[in-house]
Amino acid sequence: MPTPTASRIAIIGAGSVGSTIAYTLLTNPIASEILLVDPKEEIRDAQVQDLSDATYHGNTSTQVRAGTHAEAGQCDVIVVTAGAKQKKGESRTDLIGRNQSILRSVITDMQPFKPEAILLLVANPVDVLAYFALQYSGLPANQVIGSGTFLDSARLRGALATKAGVAASSIDAFVLGEHGESQIVAWSSACIAGIPLHVFPATRSLDREAMATETKQKASALIESKGSTEFGIGSVTASICRSILFDQKVVRPVSIYVDELKVCLSKTVVLGRKGVEEIVELPLSDEESGALESSAKQLREVIEEAEKQSS
Repeated sequence: MPTPTASRIAIIGAGSVGSTIAYTLLTNPIASEILLVDPKEEIRDAQVQDLSDATYHGNTSTQVRAGTHAEAGQCDVIVVTAGAKQKKGESRTDLIGRNQSILRSVITDMQPFKPEAILLLVANPVDVLAYFALQYSGLPANQVIGSGTFLDSARLRGALATKAGVAASSIDAFVLGEHGESQIVAWSSACIAGIPLHVFPATRSLDREAMATETKQKASALIESKGSTEFGIGSVTASICRSILFDQKVVRPVSIYVDELKVCLSKTVVLGRKGVEEIVELPLSDEESGALESSAKQLREVIEEAEKQSS
């Protein structure tokens, strides 16, 4: 599939996550140009030079260069990775105070935005920051997206694939709600090649609670062992960018603003050139629906507390 004409992706933050996303976008060409933006110019420029070395083999038409916040605001997709790193033993919500102020500054520096720009939040806590990004940016709700539980869902599918002995691409299973402690697995709609998990032979006796817990805690376990995670989110972010720029209309679980819940959290949506084209409501059990509402309530409480502290 050809690269969209003159499409540009800006990455705000040249740290390990931002540079990994840039590398993934270079090796799987999606845009014609990548702008790397970071106030630490020495690090930014070094990352650009290092990333440029990956283009010399001639298998990519994508160019990478340093850019400004103002230039980033005129890109087609703006990926925000800027923020303090999650430390060992620290929850995603512990990051709110530090990252909220960073986000406000970044968005102010990028305004005014290109009217069709899609703002993609990757920094944590992603659901809360997506909510504030929507408030600060003034962009339509369908154009502000958080990576949400896309990576959690990929991890779940990987674990189920191992258990069932099938390819992950044959599995439909989604994690919804918060990208964090209150996330839920939509077990009632999970299936393998259209066969419900409780019917498929290898997953009839599946310990769902243990698998859901393992999925939720995987990032924390990786951070405890290696200090950060970047490869999974790099791949997921590139996939979201591809879905948008190629107008693929694929269904993905990402964090979006849900008006009736007054928060951003992950639901399955159709992703295309306009961002969120449509929300796809999965059939949930009463228990799952209640857990999703509880997840939204917890996020709402976190948002209200953050609003009080910043006022």
